Amino acid sequence: MGWPLRMFQEEGYYFVTSRCFQGRLLLRPSAEVNEVVGGVLAKAVQRSAGSVRLHAFTFASNHFHLLVWARGAELACFMQYLRANLSKKVGRLVDWRGGFWERRYSAEPVLDDTALVGRLRYVLAHGVKEGLVQGSAEWPGLTCLPQLLGPARRVFQWFNWTKRWSRRGRGSEDRATGEGRFGEELAEPVELEVAPLPCWEGLGEEGRQRAVRGLVEGVEAEARAQDKPVLGARAVRAQHPHTRPERLKRSPRPLGHASTRQALKRLREQYRSFVAAFREAAAQWRRGNFSASFPLFSFPPRVVPGRVARVL
Repeated sequence: MGWPLRMFQEEGYYFVTSRCFQGRLLLRPSAEVNEVVGGVLAKAVQRSAGSVRLHAFTFASNHFHLLVWARGAELACFMQYLRANLSKKVGRLVDWRGGFWERRYSAEPVLDDTALVGRLRYVLAHGVKEGLVQGSAEWPGLTCLPQLLGPARRVFQWFNWTKRWSRRGRGSEDRATGEGRFGEELAEPVELEVAPLPCWEGLGEEGRQRAVRGLVEGVEAEARAQDKPVLGARAVRAQHPHTRPERLKRSPRPLGHASTRQALKRLREQYRSFVAAFREAAAQWRRGNFSASFPLFSFPPRVVPGRVARVL
């Protein structure tokens, strides 16, 4: 069974999730992992040249969430760069050589302001709702909370491996062992900015911080009401990154996020029309009609040249 078709809007907001292979703790928080992850995320946003805007993020031990605005299909390029560089750089840090990601990332449209705030609350709840830490600020992994409650810009180090491989003076032994991949001579500062939600832009900085604190207080109050034991940040950091959890949360991916059923119904109808138009164009494409018109911001299927030649 193939992957569901991905429908991008001309511009819009998306809640993005990507999980590590087999749910292993390959993104387990540490000072080194947080710095590398922050640098890769900042570089990915920088390379998008304004076509992707970051509103919230959190990196758990085995997955991450992003809340972004993106133009057209630029999110696909952004995610390809982000996941490829995370797998290479974090994989090197945690000594993981196999596949890093479990499956395709999910990118669910967020259709209104209420849903945007709800997705932000979900991001801020990570670590607390799972019983890993008591407070959102205690989560040892990379999260947008410090930037939402303080300066919106933060500087990370991007480790430019191109510089290393372009140095012809060094021997092959150094390149083979991997020494120096995270050395200071390869580190370049890159700035990561978290943009305010559009519905909060008129609140001012203090008003937005007050709203964020309100969301966090609500999350922590719900966790205290459950009165469950907490693992603690020290125990989270002590876990081995190759650990595979005994159980993983499995749930169907929602088509989108909205505060009303009517909005979700319209999205579902739009998606059905998109799929029908794509399948019709794909059928013509596979028959050799390369003038077939695909829906905007979609990608034509790969065609085997020999099969096309037989059709022609």
